[in-house]
Amino acid sequence: MPQPSEEISELMTRLSQGDRSGVSRLMSALYDDLRILASKFLSRESSSHTFQPTDLVNESFLKLVDQTKVSWQGKTHFMAVSAQAMRRILVDHARTKHRKKRGGRDRIRLQLREDHAFSLECPDEIIFVDEILAKLEKLDPLHARILEFRLFGGLGMKEIGEVLGVCSRTVERHWAMVRAWFLRELQTAELSEEPESDGEVEAAV
Repeated sequence: MPQPSEEISELMTRLSQGDRSGVSRLMSALYDDLRILASKFLSRESSSHTFQPTDLVNESFLKLVDQTKVSWQGKTHFMAVSAQAMRRILVDHARTKHRKKRGGRDRIRLQLREDHAFSLECPDEIIFVDEILAKLEKLDPLHARILEFRLFGGLGMKEIGEVLGVCSRTVERHWAMVRAWFLRELQTAELSEEPESDGEVEAAV
């Protein structure tokens, strides 16, 4: 009888080949892990918020299994891409909310702390960091994933390592560089603000 990890790999291989007959089984096998990840991404939402972890799991999962050009390499690969999908969903929601908002841009206060994760209640914050992440993705995809998991998911070093399939010590080493780069980007953004702008960027470490 196949082990859970072997079954997941088999289902992903079939999915990569266009066989969708095992999608429901794949969802069941990954659901708990995906829900934990989604809960991290939504950890700062109020209990009354209508966008729940289950919604984020379902929406991101459907987006991924509908892709036909991805060669899934196993659970670690799927979880990493799922985190990217969750981030994009949150950014899309933030942009929609931003368009509906009137007046100037909100004051942005970004904090790098152990439990940091973004809130849909702060769309400007999400959009701003997404732009920085897009820049980092062009420079170093691994560093971008680490920053993404820390800021959007609020994941710790060990959790990031598990998603990326590397040890936590490796993540910690990279995080030191990523954190320094991110702080420089925030400082650059703050210095480039126009004097008459309603927005302001602050970084607290």
